Amino acid sequence: MKALMLAAGVGRRLFGDGNQELPKALLKFNGQTLIERHIEILISLGVDELLLVVGHRSDTLLFEAEKFSPPGFLSSIFNPRFLEGPKLSLLMGRGLLRSGSDVLFMDADVLYHPEVLMQLVMSKSSNCILMDEHFQSTDDFVKVCISDNQIVDFGKVVMEGCEQIGEWPGFLKMDSQMAEHVALCLDSFIERDDVEGAYEEVFREVILSTQTDQFYVEKITGIPWVEIDNENDLEKAKKRISSQIILHFSK
Repeated sequence: MKALMLAAGVGRRLFGDGNQELPKALLKFNGQTLIERHIEILISLGVDELLLVVGHRSDTLLFEAEKFSPPGFLSSIFNPRFLEGPKLSLLMGRGLLRSGSDVLFMDADVLYHPEVLMQLVMSKSSNCILMDEHFQSTDDFVKVCISDNQIVDFGKVVMEGCEQIGEWPGFLKMDSQMAEHVALCLDSFIERDDVEGAYEEVFREVILSTQTDQFYVEKITGIPWVEIDNENDLEKAKKRISSQIILHFSK
């Protein structure tokens, strides 16, 4: 299995436009940067390779990532249009999506207990999405909607009336066929010049255009995590989630 991680953005909602702050993947908690934690957890779960899509201050981020990566594990690709939106960063991973490998997709700005990723990697389903039944982020949730144990909607704005709504932490797993489907869907978005907006729109189109039972939902309710989009998320990560991770380890 190979991992595709998006880490190109400037952190606009956290740091503001035109900032020169470090990439969010270099935020540090409990003595480790996020990228160090990601790499450590991926290796422990047997992931073969990490493709890191970079943009903002890429040299600084790659220098940190390379310190913790064994030979042959880390590769990177630069998105020259990283200021234009995350769909273009996802597009940069199209080669990996078409590599014939199973793919683990990840956002880089998530602080989480390793069990979150372990449940995804070890899931019985080759196509799997995570869901927390409680909302952990403080704003701008990406939602998973379920009815009759099937995903019926996915995204920041979703249909009403489904049986259950939870938050997606930014990770999903795909087999090689589903990854190819995502690549084809990306092609169609680019062909119609639909590059603005959230990359979740691509995954939504794939999820809703496949058979309803293609994606299995693994629930991670009760396991500490937070996606760091803004100042409130960062404060929550510092004051609550980082200590909860340590406590969760001790159970």
